[in-house]
Amino acid sequence: MSQASEIVKKTAVYQLPGMDAVTVHRDMVYQSSGPEALTLDLYAPPDRPAGARTPAVVLVAGYSDEGFGKMIGCRFKDMGSSVSWARLIAASGLTAITYANREPAADLHSLLAYVRDNAESLGIDETRIGVWASSGNVPLALSLLLRDAAPPLCCTALSYGFMLDLDGATGTAEASKQFGFANPCAGKTLDDLAPDVPLFLARAGKDQFAQLNESIDRFVAGALARNLPVTLVNHPEAPHAFDLFLDNETSREIIRQVLGFLCFHLAGSPSQSRGVRG
Repeated sequence: MSQASEIVKKTAVYQLPGMDAVTVHRDMVYQSSGPEALTLDLYAPPDRPAGARTPAVVLVAGYSDEGFGKMIGCRFKDMGSSVSWARLIAASGLTAITYANREPAADLHSLLAYVRDNAESLGIDETRIGVWASSGNVPLALSLLLRDAAPPLCCTALSYGFMLDLDGATGTAEASKQFGFANPCAGKTLDDLAPDVPLFLARAGKDQFAQLNESIDRFVAGALARNLPVTLVNHPEAPHAFDLFLDNETSREIIRQVLGFLCFHLAGSPSQSRGVRG
């Protein structure tokens, strides 16, 4: 099996009861313009009552499907990691959304507009939306935290991702050029971010991308100096993408913390589901 094929099939090293009972609505059109329609997959909590509206978490795709497909071999929304995280989020009582794209930044905004405009039919509470992102998808997710981004998110959970280039650093910009992910926050500083959106950061202590952790460290130091609502969890022994590749109790505990953070800030209480080993 090639490395790309292995990555495509990798799922989170944590499971929750009810993941297999999640209701999945696949390939719902959210944008019909362009050469072909763009679609989303919606993962609803098990046994959600008819007419109920739940908070939602969008799994942000920072690469175009075309570029991601050339690099990995499939669309972001079809990755084992995307599917398993969406099922974890839905099994925790929230609605999860993955989606196809062509232009990462523009299509993410189109998706969010569609979700808010069609919230009732989708069973979503449009006033309680958060995002989750990892790795090269993080810079696009961060752009939703800018002061001029409207309407604001309720919370953001980011794992082992490239952050803002601060204090003259260029690591995120260089990685964006090398790997092809969107970087709408280029040139932005911490003062450009909304000061009141809770942010969870998971750091892989032995990440293979040294500049990535340097960007996290600078971001956290600056965020704390400004008293921003940031939570940092460091996994000292973890490589990049530890939620997929390092099957140990610390990895599973951090996944539980991410889910708890999302549930707390979107639903007002931590996830009530008890996890099982992946």
